[in-house]
Amino acid sequence: MAVRHSRTRSRRPAHAAAAMVAAAALLAAGPGVAAGEPAAPVPGPAFGAYLDYGPRGVARMAALSHWLGDAELRVGHTYLPGDRWSNIEGAPGFLDVWADWRTRKADRMFVLNVPMMERNEEHVDDDEVRELLRQGAAGRFDHHFRALAERLVALEVPDTVLVLGWEMNGTTYTHRCGPDPEAWKTYWNRIVTTMRAVPGQRFRFDFAPSRGRDAVPWTRCYPGDATVDIIGMDSYDQPRGTTFDEQVKEPYGLQAHVDFAKAHGKPLSYPEWGLFRNGDNAAYMRRMLAWMDEHEPVYNTVTDYCPHGVWQCDDNPRSTAVYRSVLFGRTDEQDPVVPEPTTPTAPTTPTAPPVPPVPSTPSPADCSPLELGDWVEYWLGGKLCVRLDWYSRGK
Repeated sequence: MAVRHSRTRSRRPAHAAAAMVAAAALLAAGPGVAAGEPAAPVPGPAFGAYLDYGPRGVARMAALSHWLGDAELRVGHTYLPGDRWSNIEGAPGFLDVWADWRTRKADRMFVLNVPMMERNEEHVDDDEVRELLRQGAAGRFDHHFRALAERLVALEVPDTVLVLGWEMNGTTYTHRCGPDPEAWKTYWNRIVTTMRAVPGQRFRFDFAPSRGRDAVPWTRCYPGDATVDIIGMDSYDQPRGTTFDEQVKEPYGLQAHVDFAKAHGKPLSYPEWGLFRNGDNAAYMRRMLAWMDEHEPVYNTVTDYCPHGVWQCDDNPRSTAVYRSVLFGRTDEQDPVVPEPTTPTAPTTPTAPPVPPVPSTPSPADCSPLELGDWVEYWLGGKLCVRLDWYSRGK
């Protein structure tokens, strides 16, 4: 597969202070319902969507669930900022709302993408990446990941699924594998061993390359069964002109992913998937949803912003209709099979990912949204807005 261009996400959040709001207002509605009656609900794997990195992402999950006929979104997904180590450690205030969402229901799943290096999208050259990987393999950065593990345990989310060093087979991230695969694997093993040593943890580690060969075959980066709990894959509809069957059959593609996971006795996941180079591709949407139902990953989360998404993006109406019809009213009849963390083993050798600009949720007609900040919107469950015609009522 051709090397994928970076899908940018907006920079790390500014944390707004919560405020008391007393106003006559209307909660903004979610995106409009597509025409036509959706299909009857069908049980399937746990699913969710990436809707925003912070509190707005949490708040929007309820609206997306409602749009899907109260389908059960069991998976919450966000990314740690990769700009500096203090954010990779889980800076105070960033993870709290996600932990609150996770702990409200026992069957929910929190998925957290974790960068392996700071300056993670600053186009660091291969020579420097190689040196950084070797420093990581020697233990220089262990304390940052210990701090993250302790933070997650303190927030009572010790069973978080950690997508560590995602898309390592590409060229986008400083945590890429290509400059030194052996050092990368040793570094991954050190991180996992360090985090598993924190009392109370029950983390599951998800190894998630991008689909296809990309810059280096992702099999060269696999760190070993002892430190991997889930084998994931980020799979977007690309390159241009590529059919779904070609995405399945290509070297290091969807079928190779399934076969590799089976050979290693690991479950699957799809942390990122969605539309891309082929535009509003209803056939891709239908086939990808069917593929996941067939192969039963532990979880999947669609990337829901333009050009990839189906709820917060108006550019893909045909794919949106397919997504909604397939998942409308869906609930899980059974818990997904989630592996217990692998028994720790000693390592071989003793920044926010940009967050996407998300389209604002449409407001009712004649309603002006109030900008109250992420924290307020989270606790209120969405934006507040004030009717523009208030002055004329009663005249």
